[in-house]
Amino acid sequence: MFTKNKPQILFFILFSLLFSINTFSQKNIYAGIEIGRRAIKVSVLEMNNIKKAEYDILYFSNNRLSLADHISANGELTQDDINKSINIIVDQLQKIKTEFKIREDHIFIVAAPVFSSARNVDVLKNKISTLTDKNLDIMNVSEEAKVLVKGGIPPANYSSALLLDIGAQSTKGGYIDELEDNKLEFIPLELDFGTMTLTDAVQKTVVNQSQVNDLSTFQEKSFDYNTVLRKKIKEMLDANPLLLKKDKIYLSGGAVWAFATLYYNENVKDHYIPLTLEDVINYDAIVKNNFNKLNSLSKTNKEAARVLSTYDQKYLISANNILLSCLESIPSLETKEVYFVKEGQVTWLISYIADRSKKVNTNF
Repeated sequence: MFTKNKPQILFFILFSLLFSINTFSQKNIYAGIEIGRRAIKVSVLEMNNIKKAEYDILYFSNNRLSLADHISANGELTQDDINKSINIIVDQLQKIKTEFKIREDHIFIVAAPVFSSARNVDVLKNKISTLTDKNLDIMNVSEEAKVLVKGGIPPANYSSALLLDIGAQSTKGGYIDELEDNKLEFIPLELDFGTMTLTDAVQKTVVNQSQVNDLSTFQEKSFDYNTVLRKKIKEMLDANPLLLKKDKIYLSGGAVWAFATLYYNENVKDHYIPLTLEDVINYDAIVKNNFNKLNSLSKTNKEAARVLSTYDQKYLISANNILLSCLESIPSLETKEVYFVKEGQVTWLISYIADRSKKVNTNF
């Protein structure tokens, strides 16, 4: 009997084995759709080790839409924005479900905090729910820094690290303190200055408006304004003495992305890129005194071209002033490890995965 049916039995065993392997693999695959201020981003990750934040990005798409601008202008989403957003979300969901066979409970859709101010955001939420059977989570602005920290720092390093994200409007982040009974406390960090707000603040110190667009004047005023910037950073650090115990520093945001892309000038595949104060100082000299070198680089390097299409020289000067001042203000920096969190677009998704993992303590 066994001999007679041996080919069929072997085929069944092989099929079952392959099916089991395929089913197991889907347990590690997650997808996130983020409706951001100016784009809808879709990411698919294969999480190999959540505690060490070891993962592979299987898919990423970036569809640009000026959603936040319309909310600011009208107090609500336009009907065209809603229609375009829904079309992108439905199409992308169908695509990633077909290609990656992702479990429904491993797919998350979130929106940036700005969407909470749109009067008609419920129209978008209801349409997403009706057409996809998925809920839209709008991130709370007070929770945004916590999400950055939980997703930007590998969970295994929660107790020994801090994170700072240098954005356009502000610099935010924080660290995690371990309490008794296996509980954690999130301590937020915030600096009023970001790349654009610092640039604006420096511009306002130019008395003679005929010089407001003069680069040498901006550099001079920017140098003078560093006194204000460093004072603000010192106040932030002094208010958090526990920071002295952290031996790992994780940095994210556009300012650090610009530095890593333009200075290291290579396609680094690691998600966490080590950087040094010396490198940031050397890059600072290039941005301020040899900008033609970066213009030349952008002609042969697509990522460098993307940086220079995002930031002009003034913004890059401001961005690196914040980065450099933060690093120089941290005591005993030479004894610490400093990393750039390269894949900032998936930080929130990793945070969501960590929250749902039995291997990670997120008992805040």
